[in-house]
Order: sequence, then C-alpha cells, then structure tokens
Amino acid sequence: MSEEKKQKPKRRFGDRRDARMVRDGKGLQTIMTHLMPNRTDCEVYLHELIDATELVRYLEKKNADRQEGEGKMTVFHCVIAGLARMVRERPLMNRFIQGRRMYERNEISLSFVVKRRFEDHADESLMVLIPKDTDTVNEISSKIRGDVREIRKSEHAEIGVDSIDGIMDGLAKLPRLLLMFIIWIIKVMDFWGVNPRFLTDGDPNYTTILCSNLGSIRCPSVYHHLNNYGTNSIMVTIGTLHKEEMLMPDGHKEVRDVVDIGATLDERIADGFYFARSLKLIKHIFANPELLEQPLEKPSGFDYQ
Repeated sequence: MSEEKKQKPKRRFGDRRDARMVRDGKGLQTIMTHLMPNRTDCEVYLHELIDATELVRYLEKKNADRQEGEGKMTVFHCVIAGLARMVRERPLMNRFIQGRRMYERNEISLSFVVKRRFEDHADESLMVLIPKDTDTVNEISSKIRGDVREIRKSEHAEIGVDSIDGIMDGLAKLPRLLLMFIIWIIKVMDFWGVNPRFLTDGDPNYTTILCSNLGSIRCPSVYHHLNNYGTNSIMVTIGTLHKEEMLMPDGHKEVRDVVDIGATLDERIADGFYFARSLKLIKHIFANPELLEQPLEKPSGFDYQ
C-alpha cells in the first residue's frame, strides 16, 4: 500500500466521496446554512488591484533562457500556482456547503475554460487541474501548457460521450420535459452528495476555485456569480496586466505593473477576517514570486500580523 493511501483519512458516516464533513463548525455557520441554503444568497465580492511588478521581473528571468517555440510561463500560470498555494495554506478556503452541511475537500482543484481559437464561434473545453503537495509553479505551468496544447491541437473539440462536454451535449438534445426531469434528479443527487463520478469529474462546478482568465481577451476582471449546483465556493476572474500609477508605502507615486483580480466567495465557509488574510497572502506571493518555486506543502512563512 502506498504512503498516500496510508495517510488518507478513513471515511466516516456523513462524509462524501470528495470531502469530509466538518463536525466542529461554529453554530452561526450551521444556522446560516439553513437560513440561507442557496450559495447565490451568500455571495461576497472582492476586487483588488495587485502590484505585479516583481512577478513580471520574475517571469522575464524565467523565460529568458527558453528556446523559441517553447512554451513560456505566464502571469496566469503564476496566479493559478499562487491560488493553489493560498488554499493549501488556508484550508478553510477549501470548504463548501451542500445539502445544508459543511465539508472540507480531500484535495485542491482549480478549473478554467480553454478557448480553442480567439474567435466568436470557436469551441471551448473545460480543464481541471489537481496540483500535488510537491508541485511548484514549474510543474503547474508545464501541466497547464501541455493540456492547453492538447486541447488546441484540432480546430474542433473531440468530445467523447464519457466526457463532461459530451454528456452536456447529449442531454441538450433530449425533449424539454425529459430534460427537466433528469436535471431534477441530478440536483437531488447533488444535494445528498451522491452524484456519480461521470457527472462530477471534470466539472468546474465541483472544483475548489473556478478561474476565468479575462486578461487573455484583454478584458478587466468582472463580478461572476457562484452556482447553487455543485460544490464550487470561489470564483476568480483575472484581468489584463497593465501599467498604472500607484502610491508607494513611503508616499511617492510610481508607475507599476498591476493586474486586477475579482473574487466571488460563499461567505458561509469562513468569515471576512479569514478572507482578508487570504487576500494578503496572495499579495505577498505576488511581491515575492520566488515563493512559487517552493512545493505547495512548504509554508510561505508570511506574517499575517
């Protein structure tokens, strides 16, 4: 038996296949799950302009030695790695509420949409990334580049009946009344956490963080709602990297590279203080991008005071 299997916690009554039930939750959070059972009723939106000057310098050094045609590391790759590190260090961010119960996931997962071509009618595919504790930004960047390259090999999506895209396409062809009945059954199974793997694996609604890289289409970050279906509690939109004059700590103004990031969160999984500290960690990672070279399991050493 592998070490990973030995360390995996034993499943107890009330646990889900993908998460453990939180049994020591605060009374306020428990009551909130009943007073406001829908995730869309509990949205908190954060918007922050983050100084990315040090990150840009870091990427220039990382990409300087790469050969022509070799995939380069991007700001988006670093944001994904930074979010994964934040969740690893801030475990309450990996919680969700479904069926009026709170759960903590067994693993960290991030998802986003890959557009095959930057055209109005180009196909889109869903991508889910599950980083390992030993991963650094190098492994995460390589994984993203490799998967995106495979997705974009053909002009049109090659969708199998067993993929989440293929399942959705198949359901969409059913008569409306039959589809309504099937969706009702799926939502009931979703409430009790018994949806089969072929419906949840690869579905961004069942990931820790759903990301939208709007910077790739030169758009600013926007508010994006959460969904009641699934278990996703955090939606992050990443805007365009651009230059902007900022007020520095010593009082002088300086033109810096900045990126705007928006996040929509389910306020029931943690309090505002916890969210604010998690955002501070993201800023710290942007200011010290060398932290991304460390495995996710290694603490950042950030002073939250």
